[in-house]
Amino acid sequence: MIAVIDYGMGNLRSVSKALENLGGRVKISSDSREIAACDKVVLPGVGAFGDAAADLKSRGLWDCVLACLNSGKPFLGICLGLQLLLEASEESPGAQGFGFFKGNVRRFSAPGLKVPHMGWNQLKILRPHPLLQGVGDGSYFYFVHSYFALPADREIVVSECQYGTGAFAAILGRENVFATQFHPEKSQDAGLRILKNFLEW
Repeated sequence: MIAVIDYGMGNLRSVSKALENLGGRVKISSDSREIAACDKVVLPGVGAFGDAAADLKSRGLWDCVLACLNSGKPFLGICLGLQLLLEASEESPGAQGFGFFKGNVRRFSAPGLKVPHMGWNQLKILRPHPLLQGVGDGSYFYFVHSYFALPADREIVVSECQYGTGAFAAILGRENVFATQFHPEKSQDAGLRILKNFLEW
């Protein structure tokens, strides 16, 4: 069973429907006991970093997510769900992330760069990962975000994406945790391949 964490932010139905269509058994839940009992966990999210952190705490889910991250069970963060895994974000000064990945989240600020970064863009795969099996280097994925992860350890950057004159981390991965800045559930065949790999991970 896969838990899709419901903390009031994120398009939960599109993620859960995509997983179900691939053969997964999915439970959308805001109950920490239900989430802890599942074999795999998905943390989706759209919106502001600080609001999301506050909502997770107010619903009693903060410690549950921390436990899942450290449990060894497969964990997938999507979009804001990736950003929350870092320590902090420029978007919400004073708000703390989970700190599973050391580093913080920055806003795109290069002159002339259109913000948010929205639409299809290519991935450059930096290192192999089980969730990228069958996904070719240069595959296109769908992004919608104004902030990007800047991890302290480059070794956790599985893939990056070029935007303007610079590149940002598109996928972070360490141990049981895999997180995407893009939306795999909106990324057609390549995105569905990642979700299928997650089901089999």
